[in-house]
Amino acid sequence: MLKPGSTAPDIDLPLTIDARFVLSDQSPDNYTMLVFYRGKHCPICKRYLEEIGGRLDDFVSRGINVFAISMDSEERAMVVDKEWETGNLPLVHSMTEKQAREWGLYISEKREGSEEPEVFSEPGLFLLKPDRSVHFAQTQNAPWTRPSLDDLLKGIDFTLNKDYPTRGTLT
Repeated sequence: MLKPGSTAPDIDLPLTIDARFVLSDQSPDNYTMLVFYRGKHCPICKRYLEEIGGRLDDFVSRGINVFAISMDSEERAMVVDKEWETGNLPLVHSMTEKQAREWGLYISEKREGSEEPEVFSEPGLFLLKPDRSVHFAQTQNAPWTRPSLDDLLKGIDFTLNKDYPTRGTLT
């Protein structure tokens, strides 16, 4: 589990646009937002990523770089890129189980007869300050809920306007 205020591990993984995502290369005005999703098999992830993609400007206008990350293979991620309506949301793929565990993500195995990959991470959402310190961390072990984007944006606005500190640092 990543503790609030701690430095997040670096990530160097491919994107579906034939480029690489390197977390340490990010220099956002305010935050880098990482949305870890289960993968191509998850209809709830599809709905959430499409909502984020449709509201990407709401985050970008606040100085936030947003990326969606999964353990999906390149082949599965390219299906997401083509079939889901995620707009300009950058899709990062091929995260390893070890990397997912470094982020404190829950790991699940394939249900018999499902379209799930053999092993995949459950959802998580992180806001990282420009120095890669964890400002907000949310992980879950089941697919059915995600943070409300309206609530998240309100919290970000409050944090930026009031210089609200990172909470939970005594954990």
